[in-house]
Formats: sequence, structure tokens, C-alpha cells
Amino acid sequence: MSTLSRPDAGAPAEEGLGDGVPVPPPGLVNIANALTVGRLVLVPVFVVFLLAGGAGWRFAAFVVFAVASATDLLDGELARRRGLITDFGKIADPIADKALTGSALVSLSFLGELPWWVTGVILFRELAVTGLRFWVIRQGVIPASRGGKAKTLLQVVAISLYILPGPLGPTRIIVMSAAVVVTVVTGADYAARAMRLRRSVPGGGAGAVS
Repeated sequence: MSTLSRPDAGAPAEEGLGDGVPVPPPGLVNIANALTVGRLVLVPVFVVFLLAGGAGWRFAAFVVFAVASATDLLDGELARRRGLITDFGKIADPIADKALTGSALVSLSFLGELPWWVTGVILFRELAVTGLRFWVIRQGVIPASRGGKAKTLLQVVAISLYILPGPLGPTRIIVMSAAVVVTVVTGADYAARAMRLRRSVPGGGAGAVS
């Protein structure tokens, strides 16, 4: 999940309304989950457009990538505001995020437009953070940091610049370099917070690191 999207895990259900009537948990089929699934469906469409070649297909790939990235913001906002947080969303949302980002990076490297080491560094960080999220899921939630949100924004902008055709070479390199640096730094910060959370709540239970 990218850090701009759905809450990681452990969000408590509401006890009830003012009259003490319990609030039923949200159903699996809801708008937030539909957006997450839609993002997953758009991934292969995006890859096909990107690999097709030609300026027109590149613009089409950019539009699909932009729409898919927008759903990453919308599904989390809707889930929080409307109480639509589900176990499915907690798992599917980060998978959809990694699938979109990973497919874009791998495709660009396959085309020879992005160094493979950049793709490797970013994907390693994202997979490692996902593993850490599940490692501490019994202890609590590590909330999104400002650095994590900046990382996601930089990655989206950098990938978009590489997708778009045109003479954007220097700008692409600068923004992607910034994205790689922030990606590594925020990954190290997440690992440190995960370790603190494990030590602070050794037996499990609710908790969060701010």
C-alpha cells in the first residue's frame, strides 16, 4: 500500500452509536474495495500500452497510470470517511500499489529507459516494508509518515515523467534521483519504527508508533 492509501491494519471497529446499538462491519463489496480491484485490473492494461511503442500509446499509458494512481488516493479516503475498512482492503490495497509501481518500473527498465538498479532498489524497499508491516501486524499499526507520503508522490511524478514522451531527460533524472533517496531513507525509518514497536509490545496487542 502505498502510504497515501488505506490504513495498514488493526483499525478497531466502532463499538456502536449513542444508543448502544452495535455498528455492523462493512461488507466486502463496497466502493473503496471496488477502486482497489479496479487499480489491479488497470495494471496489465497500462503495461500493454507502455510496451506498445509510439507517442500515442505512451500518452495512453500515462492516462491509465494517472487514473490508477488517483484511485490509490480515493480508496483510502473513502474507506476512512465512510467506515469501509475491511480485511480484504488491508491486504489488497498494498498489493495493488506494489503491482502498479512495480510493473511501471520493470517495464521502463525492460525498455532500457530506466537503470535496473533503480528498479531493484525501489522494489526491494517496497517489498521489505510490506514484509515488516505483516511482521508487526499483531503488535499494532505503523501510521504513514510525511516522508512516506513524499516518497509516494515523488515515485508517481518520476514514473510519470519517464512514461511521457518528449525531451524530459534532465528533469526525469533529477526527480527519480530524489525519489530513490527518499525511498531508501523512509524505508530505513520504517524498519526502525517496526523494531521499536516489536520491542514495546512483545506480547501483541493494540498499539501504534507515531
